[in-house]
Amino acid sequence: MSSEVAIVGAGVIGCACAFELASAGARVTVYDLRRVGQGASQASAGVLAPYIEGHDSGPLRTLGHRSLDLFDTFIERVMEASGRTVQYTRSGTLEIALDPGHAADLRRSGTALDQEGIAAHWVDARDLRDVEPLVAGGALGGLLIDRHGFVGVPEFTDALAAASMRAGARFALDARVVSVAATADGRVVITTENGPSVADHVILAAGSWAGQIRVAGVPDMLAVKPVRGQLLHLAWPTTQPLRHVLWGTDCYIVPWLNGRVLVGATVEDAGFDERATAAGVRDLLEAGCALVPHLWQASFGEVRVGLRPGSPDGLPIVGKSTVVPGLIYATGHYRNGVLLTPLTAALVKSLVMGDDADSALEILRPSRLGRL
Repeated sequence: MSSEVAIVGAGVIGCACAFELASAGARVTVYDLRRVGQGASQASAGVLAPYIEGHDSGPLRTLGHRSLDLFDTFIERVMEASGRTVQYTRSGTLEIALDPGHAADLRRSGTALDQEGIAAHWVDARDLRDVEPLVAGGALGGLLIDRHGFVGVPEFTDALAAASMRAGARFALDARVVSVAATADGRVVITTENGPSVADHVILAAGSWAGQIRVAGVPDMLAVKPVRGQLLHLAWPTTQPLRHVLWGTDCYIVPWLNGRVLVGATVEDAGFDERATAAGVRDLLEAGCALVPHLWQASFGEVRVGLRPGSPDGLPIVGKSTVVPGLIYATGHYRNGVLLTPLTAALVKSLVMGDDADSALEILRPSRLGRL
């Protein structure tokens, strides 16, 4: 591949696209106003759980299933190409029921998943402490899904960037992208505050900020809405670690291997306000401690905030522009950006290579949301 590709956005999606394209021989430049991974990626806990995020069968769960199947090989490639270690485990998730209604819902979900061939086990209250000893005493049971896991997003994103640079990609950070436009000869010009650059393809992977970039000739606005998420970093208070990612109705808890515990995440309609709030911290602490009371003894590390890019129908926006040849959208992933990273990068690589046959591209096509 000899294409020249400009990628707008240095989050996990943009860096993954850079890795795949640079590894295939494209000449890649990644633009971002911030440092690598400082948008939504910095406040992601990296949970890989398509059967929780999408209990009901549908396109999002199907896409998550496909992408999760790619993760083992993708992580291995990234670590080998970057020379870095990435925290990654598939130790499962345990969704905890604290009330009878939630317990009944989880039992039904477990039965449905099992009928689809997905290993999902209902653990009743009697056996729950054997599976996860520190969950709340009043828990009625939990749904254990073995295939799930998590990845350490900061080191994952950094490794993707390092692997991309080793493959020849260039990162132009502290560069605000102002506009994208077609050229007379069928290429694409990307204009930053420092001036214009021309490429064969532009990948718009700017997350919540993708709609802020002017695309000349496109009549409709890219409908990507920022949704604020706050994520707590705590220091685990005991020598007995959690064994799984825990999930409840109001939060999830991710036990990192370095002794940190992540509790997330709020869902707030706050526009582009990236402040951490006392209310957000309080709500997450109360929800986390309702699942695991030991967390009241944890040391407080920090709170991170990210703006996750939501789309009107809840599905990512991935595909070619119908207005500007060479422009490819890769945004709108909302809470599933990390989970869908390998699949999104593979789809973008296929599009740059001229292959648009993947059935997922029909589901994710930008034109479903207007003339884009």
